[in-house]
Amino acid sequence: MSNSPRAVFLDHSSLDLGDLDMTPLRQVFGELVLHDTCTPEQVAERLQGAQVAISNKVHLSAATLTACPELKLVLVSATGTNNVDLAAARERGITVANCQGYGTASVAQHALMLLLNLATRLPDYQAAVRDGAWQRSSQFCLLDFPIIELQGKTLGILGHGELGGAFARLAEALGMRVLYGALPGRTDRTDRLALSELLPQVDALSLHCPLNEQTRNLIGAAELALMKPQALLINTARGGLVDEQALADTLRAGHLGGAAFDVLSEEPPRNGNPLLAPDIPRLIITPHNAWGSRESRQRMIGQLAENAAAFFAGTPIRVVG
Repeated sequence: MSNSPRAVFLDHSSLDLGDLDMTPLRQVFGELVLHDTCTPEQVAERLQGAQVAISNKVHLSAATLTACPELKLVLVSATGTNNVDLAAARERGITVANCQGYGTASVAQHALMLLLNLATRLPDYQAAVRDGAWQRSSQFCLLDFPIIELQGKTLGILGHGELGGAFARLAEALGMRVLYGALPGRTDRTDRLALSELLPQVDALSLHCPLNEQTRNLIGAAELALMKPQALLINTARGGLVDEQALADTLRAGHLGGAAFDVLSEEPPRNGNPLLAPDIPRLIITPHNAWGSRESRQRMIGQLAENAAAFFAGTPIRVVG
């Protein structure tokens, strides 16, 4: 391999808004080419002559990898690697490395923000002030929407990895009791409750687990029916974990105190989504931006540089697949 490797970042604008220091990456490579984004037809052409591909969401298919004979390393600027054909990379001797734990603080505080917004009915009170309801009130305060105190309430968490653990600590600081649920296909643990046991107990449920064939639609109509009528549902993991139509129907029926999602099953939701209907009450949707603090994105740049430097030194780290 060249002593001055050429790297191509295929969708640089998905990470850098012009506020990041790219120096750590530039120091690792002889040449670093930045593309704001790439169409599928452009990928193979732009990777010609490159030893390293950097991608957040641009798909690297088997055909693309085959068409790029000099490619030796794929750096994924995310934790999920579903945009890379890992089997094809392995067959061609291409190492794939991802980023891990970079957004823990950002995602955990976003999940807490969503929970607090639901518990305090912040969107409803903001709308009431905007629409003049407070101005017309006969009292000094407006208490039209029930406020929930989280202290003493029970939080259920599905996915007790780094993110789930960070959110659990924030919830415990508010005085919440935390329970953990068992995920399908995982080795049984005595401190993990089956969904049928966990869901009826929780006042709020937060999802922090990966999406795979075993967890797809993990929370469907039957599971939502098991939850308390005023329970809150938070999802900052993956949209496909929840049956979105079932959730929309449940919220319209008045069962659940509310839901707040940072993720949907298709992103961006160009083809519509049941949760984007305007008539769903007590629902907050944010555009998959929980991870996106500047600090989080800068940590990712650091990890990409670390992954590359370790690979060139013959001691690759954060290797997947």
